[in-house]
Amino acid sequence: MRARFAATIALTAVTALTLGACSADSSGNAEKAGDISLVVTTTPLGSVTSQLATCAGGTATTLMPVNADPHDFSASSAQVADMVKADLVIANGLGLEAGLGAALDQVEADGTEVLHVAELVDPLPFGDHEHEHGDGEHGDHEAHDHGDLDPHFWLDAARMAEATRTIGERVAEQTGDQAWADCGTELAGELDALDGELRETLAAVPEERRAIVTDHEAFGYFNQAYGFRSVGVVVPGGSTEAQPSSRDLAELAGAIRAEGVPVIFSNVALNPGLVEALAAEVGESVQVVALYEGSVGPEGSPAADYQGMMRENARLVAEALS
Repeated sequence: MRARFAATIALTAVTALTLGACSADSSGNAEKAGDISLVVTTTPLGSVTSQLATCAGGTATTLMPVNADPHDFSASSAQVADMVKADLVIANGLGLEAGLGAALDQVEADGTEVLHVAELVDPLPFGDHEHEHGDGEHGDHEAHDHGDLDPHFWLDAARMAEATRTIGERVAEQTGDQAWADCGTELAGELDALDGELRETLAAVPEERRAIVTDHEAFGYFNQAYGFRSVGVVVPGGSTEAQPSSRDLAELAGAIRAEGVPVIFSNVALNPGLVEALAAEVGESVQVVALYEGSVGPEGSPAADYQGMMRENARLVAEALS
């Protein structure tokens, strides 16, 4: 199974396309047990779902193109129609797809099931990550009611593994085809192994340099899982749509100087102008390094699928802070 997933990874640079085909029996008739139409909202979820579908002999389509910002992406009328016609829509949830909110509500009202994945993977509250340890345990999150829940779970590979198992089990329930659940378990094992690989890569960062600044509050799960802490964010809150005040930026610049943070992590999918302006204000040779936050990379790039996206992020963080 490991070889089968490895062979299909190159096919899963996720755009709005359909992967795989229903398998056929010796008479040429499609096997209907696993035949299901899946539409996925974001490219990280689309990547793993497409790999799952390829394994199980099904199909999956991703709404968002590569480098789309999931916070402000809106669907066309044709895409909304595709979701309504689907058997299952797989969404990140917890408010990530703000521009799709009305469309997802319409889809559910029309009778299509929407699986909101982030709600099912022990979500963390915003602003409650810094005290967590990085030993791989997700810890005790009884304080969920202290704030809005953070939707950026995919930046913790272990939680994405959990999400993959959940998707496989749900599709197996709908289709009656156990292959979906089996493939979900196998791919989740691959992602658990990826989680260990990321830890090894990030172990190169000394403890005293594990303080990071990011463009917005997207790295709470990453920090909690891999042993980092946030000094601050350029754009306040968990969405890229907010605007920082000049006072916010001045205070963050001061915190960066005080902590001796050598790099600000920006987002490949967004204009880095604001981050670069902050780095220039701080001075002292502060770098700007772009990470893959809300989207996988383009086809042919090292980040063209979810696994590559996470490996590339870990490599970039380790190189910038080691």
